[in-house]
Amino acid sequence: MPELSQEIERGRALLPFGVAEVTGPSMVPTLRHGDRLVVRWGARIRPGDVVVLRHPFQQDLLVVKRAVERRDGGWWVLGDNSYAGGDSTDYGAVPEDLVLGKVLFRYRPPKPDQRSPLAVARWVLSAARPVLSGRSASRRLRAR
Repeated sequence: MPELSQEIERGRALLPFGVAEVTGPSMVPTLRHGDRLVVRWGARIRPGDVVVLRHPFQQDLLVVKRAVERRDGGWWVLGDNSYAGGDSTDYGAVPEDLVLGKVLFRYRPPKPDQRSPLAVARWVLSAARPVLSGRSASRRLRAR
């Protein structure tokens, strides 16, 4: 399950936007290990949004999942990688007060060996992408 850097907790109270780092495979192909996220704290959540939340059983652990639907107990959240687990299928609906924010963008930091002008240009063109709401390709394939 993707964990997020605890460093973001300190800045969350001061600014409406923050940066988080993804660790783990549960949001592949949308997010990968090492991706950085731009998060809007306290944003309105809609079905299909990728969100940052506190794990319901380990509230010192921050995770990133896709909000699928609102239920009586809160948000039903799933990872885009069905083989990774660690989502509402394991712990049920997440109370709304544990959902901290919405992911707006992801960017991949440059690799240490990206020094040539061509490698830097490729990184600039592909590093930042918006994280779109809606169903991911993996979810569409899983539904068939």
